[in-house]
Amino acid sequence: MNTREKGGTVVKKRKLTVVSALHITRLVYRSVLFLLLLVQYILYRVRDGENIRSIVESRPVILIIIWAVFAFEMILRFFPSRYESPGCQKQFARNYIKSGSTDIAIPDNNATFLVALVWIVFNCVFGALYMAGILDDGIMILLCGVYSVCDMICILFFCPFQSWFLKNKCCTACRIYNWDYAMMFTPLFFVPGRFSWSLLALSVALLVRWEITFYRHPERFSEKTNEYLRCVNCTEKLCAHKRQLKILWKRIEAAAAERVRRLSKEDHTV
Repeated sequence: MNTREKGGTVVKKRKLTVVSALHITRLVYRSVLFLLLLVQYILYRVRDGENIRSIVESRPVILIIIWAVFAFEMILRFFPSRYESPGCQKQFARNYIKSGSTDIAIPDNNATFLVALVWIVFNCVFGALYMAGILDDGIMILLCGVYSVCDMICILFFCPFQSWFLKNKCCTACRIYNWDYAMMFTPLFFVPGRFSWSLLALSVALLVRWEITFYRHPERFSEKTNEYLRCVNCTEKLCAHKRQLKILWKRIEAAAAERVRRLSKEDHTV
């Protein structure tokens, strides 16, 4: 972290942490992978009219790469790592720093059921369209690609689950952090195949492991009992970057409003 002076006041400027930089890297390559899928889907639909299964059988390279990338990401989640977000690492015993308190408080726990219900209903709509023949396998895979990009947007910029449902302070304290891959690959439930269902199975295994750990060791998930979740021990510092983005957005809004005011004033003086 360094400082700079602006208008006589010292403004603290925080550098990106390693974990945050890795999040940005994931956002970039997930976006690239999604665009590759989108281009392939459009080309084959417009030019050849093939479905996604015939594409896999004839030219499986892109889907194999995508499968390998996400399978590797999920396998890493089963093990402790200092290069992962504290939000998913709090489940491990080595990251449990006893605070001395026995008051286990997880205020957003009840909201998890609502999140699960909303997500299931939301994806059932796409599932019904798929069963009706309106959507095909390719669209369901593209939907997973959209979810994968949105997952990183939630972490880096804005998370509707945090803001509208869970109300948790940050990703580190998020009750459903390790639900991300299971939510990401939900559409693959409707796409039979070894690539799709293996990713789905791995993501569900992550979710089940997370939930079992939560019910067996809830003390690891509470800031009151686990000092690892407290801001002073955070290795991510995304809240600082999100705060900087909010300040930048407010400045842009203020500048836009001022420009509109000036143009309106000029129109009245003409």
